[in-house]
Amino acid sequence: MNIDIPAGKDAIGYVWGEMVPGIGTAAANFSLSVYQHTTLGLREFEAARLRIAQINGCLFCLDWRTDRDGAKVEEEFAQAVTEWRTTEAFDERTRLAAEYAERYALDHHNIDEAFWTRMSEHYSQQEIVELSMSIGSWLAFGRLNHVLGIDAVCVLPGH
Repeated sequence: MNIDIPAGKDAIGYVWGEMVPGIGTAAANFSLSVYQHTTLGLREFEAARLRIAQINGCLFCLDWRTDRDGAKVEEEFAQAVTEWRTTEAFDERTRLAAEYAERYALDHHNIDEAFWTRMSEHYSQQEIVELSMSIGSWLAFGRLNHVLGIDAVCVLPGH
């Protein structure tokens, strides 16, 4: 870890709650809201989330699988995300979610009109905004956890 955690303290609770409570609590609430209030389907949600986890290298995020009423993506899904361009496991919405996550994280200056045309054929404007906010959350907070070295001990409530 790159942050000193007092003995007996939970690293995540300490960093996100005690060190900067005015910011950390708001960040935690935003992070949890992405999961609690999503309207996106599980496969496109997980495709975008896992692509960001792969880019960030967040150990916990790579291991995490979102559970929706007992349903999770199949075990092979994470590998399919790395092969989003060619996998036959994805429909067009899922493929676009992985592509958008990658472009958002690595090449946001070059998201062109052709991409937006494809997105708009498969996603409503509300879904695009929701996906954008979700990707932003995962990019920021997964990267924060990895950079600070707390991703190896990260446990979300209820996991």
